[in-house]
Amino acid sequence: MIRFENDYSEGAHERVLKRIVETNEEQTAGYGTDEHCEKARNDIRKACNASDADVHFLVGGTQTNTTVISSILRPHQGVVSATTGHIAGLETGAIESTGHKVLTVPSEDGKVRAAQVKEMYDAHMSQGTPEHRVQPGMVYISHPTEMGTTYTRSELEELKRVCQECDLPLFLDGARLGYGLVSEGTDLTLEDIARLCDVFYIGGTKIGALFGEAVVITNERLKKDFRYLIKQRGGLLAKGRLLGIQFETLFEDGLYLRISKHAVDMALMIREAFVEGGFSLRYDSKTNQQFPILPNEVLVELGKHYSFSIWEKIKDTHSVVRICTSYATKKEHVEAFIQDIKKCQLTAVH
Repeated sequence: MIRFENDYSEGAHERVLKRIVETNEEQTAGYGTDEHCEKARNDIRKACNASDADVHFLVGGTQTNTTVISSILRPHQGVVSATTGHIAGLETGAIESTGHKVLTVPSEDGKVRAAQVKEMYDAHMSQGTPEHRVQPGMVYISHPTEMGTTYTRSELEELKRVCQECDLPLFLDGARLGYGLVSEGTDLTLEDIARLCDVFYIGGTKIGALFGEAVVITNERLKKDFRYLIKQRGGLLAKGRLLGIQFETLFEDGLYLRISKHAVDMALMIREAFVEGGFSLRYDSKTNQQFPILPNEVLVELGKHYSFSIWEKIKDTHSVVRICTSYATKKEHVEAFIQDIKKCQLTAVH
């Protein structure tokens, strides 16, 4: 079985594993205070062109989202998110378990628009007794989104402008950040994200690491006592050097973006095969996630040799599937998949 259902099926990039083995018997300080973590922090600051940024390493995405969001919000506040945002539907109410509501806005493509944030904020503040309702306290976005779509620089700049106007910190979930940064036609860079977001994270779990996410805090107000909150949320890893070593390796000589580009290149090959076969795509994703609409009988046929996720049903006869590639996806597996797609003589859905 060749797996395309997610981008974390494999273990870790060989250079990451090699480096962990090479440093295995080193004795270092714990909890991320070692020299590997410090080197990784400096490498990330340099890549972001943000010398004053605080950088912290956590283990996974849900833990990171929960720790960051709960550290920012006051007890009466909630976080603005797209209805499709990861925190809104795919984290088992982790944010709500901290006592904060996820305040959702509709989105067909996974993106939150500046106008939506302004409208929600103004609607709340214009009420005669706003204290009876949860106050918007920050904005959560992801890049890429759950649909594989990406923000443009102008979109993020406009979102930042509104967030500043409303005094709402802007938090970007970067679980798949590398795939967004190298997506086809993008004009948004890591420096742009560091400049425009108050806090964001660089995903490692889905891009070459065994596990790990690097939180980057650029807003001075949000830095205080963050390590206390990591510990309180169970995220302060005793063997913190395991996180530092991985990000130290991923940020050497452009490895992070290079392996991200491989995944995107593989995904775009698959995308082209579906388009050439006359198939519609549910979302216009140029990242490592693709969402073709397929007849159910084709799902059965392809499912004999390949695994992928059913995203949503279209009528009774078709389904949207999510196909993910990763830093480790083999080109020969993609080529075999493409050949089997052609054999199915797919019929387009409009």
